[in-house]
Amino acid sequence: MQKSINGATFRKMVLAGVSLLEQNKEYIDSLNVFPVPDGDTGTNMFLTMKSAVNEINKCMNSDLASLSEAFSKGALRGARGNSGVITSQIFKGFCSVTGGCKEISTKDFAKAMQEGATIAYKAVTKPKEGTILTVIRVMAENAVSLAKRHDDFEVFLKKVIDTGEEILKQTPEMLPVLKKAGVVDSGGRGILVIFTGFYRFIMGDEDLEISFEDDKQSQTLDDVIADINNLGDIEFGYCTEYMIIHMHKKTTEADIDKLREKLMEIGDSVICIGDLSLVKVHVHTNEPNKALQYALELGELFNLKIENMREQNRELKKKAQAVEESKEMGMIAVAPGDGLATIFKELTVDEIIVGGQTMNPSAEDIANAADKVPARTVFVFPNNKNIVLAAEQANDVTNKNLVIIPTKSVPEGISASIAFNPEASVEENKTAMLEAIKSVRSGQVTYAVRDTHVDGFDLQKGEIIGLDDKAILAKGNLVGDTTESLIEKMFDDSVMNITLFYGEDIREDEAVKLQEKLAEKYPDCEVTVANGGQPVYYYIVSLE
Repeated sequence: MQKSINGATFRKMVLAGVSLLEQNKEYIDSLNVFPVPDGDTGTNMFLTMKSAVNEINKCMNSDLASLSEAFSKGALRGARGNSGVITSQIFKGFCSVTGGCKEISTKDFAKAMQEGATIAYKAVTKPKEGTILTVIRVMAENAVSLAKRHDDFEVFLKKVIDTGEEILKQTPEMLPVLKKAGVVDSGGRGILVIFTGFYRFIMGDEDLEISFEDDKQSQTLDDVIADINNLGDIEFGYCTEYMIIHMHKKTTEADIDKLREKLMEIGDSVICIGDLSLVKVHVHTNEPNKALQYALELGELFNLKIENMREQNRELKKKAQAVEESKEMGMIAVAPGDGLATIFKELTVDEIIVGGQTMNPSAEDIANAADKVPARTVFVFPNNKNIVLAAEQANDVTNKNLVIIPTKSVPEGISASIAFNPEASVEENKTAMLEAIKSVRSGQVTYAVRDTHVDGFDLQKGEIIGLDDKAILAKGNLVGDTTESLIEKMFDDSVMNITLFYGEDIREDEAVKLQEKLAEKYPDCEVTVANGGQPVYYYIVSLE
């Protein structure tokens, strides 16, 4: 049982907190789903706390007053990014209380947390709930109540941390961007890791593990990089940080307040804190030159850092894509309609190239689609005999290994994609896909574009025609009757499934009516309809 904390214990608690933060900083970074890597990150928090530890290690005295001053000063000097500066302010307030104690009780600790939360909120110009601020505030409020009932730090800190975990889980409900990505706030997680380090030392348990199982409840890579892909969301492109030291004799506290106001006029995420001995500034702006000029009116600049957040964003995107490119095989398909595109997506095809009827994609179009696929080898389904050559030529303009499956129709492409097995080798998949397309017979129902005689038929412009991949097999004046006649000509006893993909000119009820008629005509077959949404062709027919 530990009822008080002296200077020596406080020093070791801080070291344990920073050590645990270092171990988990990359994980905390991964929770950062905002458009820029500047916000609440484990890296920024760790560098901030590392600076605090450096100052503590220089301190020759072990009294709480000296250690608290060193802690506070070091954290401010090393503060990086929003999360780092906010962390420094949490511990500035915290240390303002601990520095006045000879030994810290649970009540003192709770008071220190409360002051830390108060100072941190004051430091942020427009504080948002659902962030590190919320987590430390709720923890502090609960700590005050807990300290009245618990004087044992082992019990007290455990309950404080449990409170933090509960409010952290709620942060996605407070910030939509967190809920979208299915993650908790990274800064909140970071501050909890620090306090867990404190608790770890008190318990004397070096093997104490932290569970992060609830942090990423539904996160996918697409969720994480959703905002990264939209650089337009970054209104202010330069993260600008610096300290002001050696103030001019004429500088006053009011001048620091005026500096904060000026910074708010040229950017956001403004944090301007300190006194006449040291001022720490953080701002996102498109005019870093002005941010520096304003500061030079107060004193000298120290530890300048200007980062292009748009470029950081691009680098994050590259890294995300590199991580994404971890699977061995992927697929792309050409599809003429939105409905068909959706069907291919549901069959785990990675990229869809729109076209194949009124417009055939080029080799470059196919190569560009392949480059977007997060895989080393990409299977290509042209789904049109006129696109097969372009697909083969695409190998010359991409670094991906393209395997062209010569599908001549959408039904063949669907059968090939169904045959895909991610656990099999490239060659095994190729063999399975080629075998699958042999079992498919494809037909299309469209209209004659002019008067002509072809395949033994005298055709009038506008007349409905049904054809397979070789010839016209049926004609008529009604779409449904012509479709039925086409299927009859294509049908044999081996057919078990009939699928109709209806186009943009066919209503769903018309397709369903034809489905019912065919089901009655072919009782041993499963007849299904799907919205293909394709132009030109009233129906694309698949017989398997």
